[in-house]
Amino acid sequence: MKLESKIALITGGTSGIGAETARLFATEGAQVAITGRRRALGEALAESIGLMFIEADIRDQADCARCAQICVDTFGRIDILFNNAGIVPLGTTLDTSPETWLDTFATNVHGMFYMTRAVLPEMIAAGYGVIVNNASDWGVSGAQGAAAYAASKGAVVQFTRALALDHARQGIRVNAICPGDTYVERWRERGEYLSGMVDFEQHLQEVGAAFPMGRVAHVSEIARGVLFLASDDSSYMTGQMLIIDGGNTAGGASTNYREQR
Repeated sequence: MKLESKIALITGGTSGIGAETARLFATEGAQVAITGRRRALGEALAESIGLMFIEADIRDQADCARCAQICVDTFGRIDILFNNAGIVPLGTTLDTSPETWLDTFATNVHGMFYMTRAVLPEMIAAGYGVIVNNASDWGVSGAQGAAAYAASKGAVVQFTRALALDHARQGIRVNAICPGDTYVERWRERGEYLSGMVDFEQHLQEVGAAFPMGRVAHVSEIARGVLFLASDDSSYMTGQMLIIDGGNTAGGASTNYREQR
């Protein structure tokens, strides 16, 4: 078991990459706490795999401090923090309202900062800790039609590097996972799919066809990358971005791979 006896805290753990990572971490021997705003999903997941759910909004600094304290009070420490919570608004700069811009940074950047700041003192005192941030391939390469999201994930990439350099000598490793397009159930919640205006499965295939590997990622593939960064398998890595994107940042999608192959 790669995480035997480790204590892990995962934000945005009620669905998608967060939930899949929580399942994998538990299988690998960790005691896991997840945060999220959707109580029903969180409680169902907690019951199904035996973890702790903390209802919280990471945009609230006090909520982040409360989550960290609950984990320490319950488990005695926090070994691993997976800053996973995030939103994916689409739109150019002109399409993006100031409210959407602010909420994107509040969720994707400020919440990550608040939770990390709440957990760091415990890790520093213990002389050990692993932090994995959920960035994006779009935070590395940029993106068209996703101004707020790409900007926020670019901030995550630089925050990861700065954090790693600041705390490397204190026994704390900090890396980021950079997923490409990854199928999560929440994709189906978009209006055009629910109304039947667009066939979801066909759209999924069309999106995946743009990448060299010919498909989008499954959450389990991203979760395994998070496990690698959280475990001792990556013991000499810090300040790095692990990109799992089917070849997108190699130039696949951006150079019209589908037409050129």
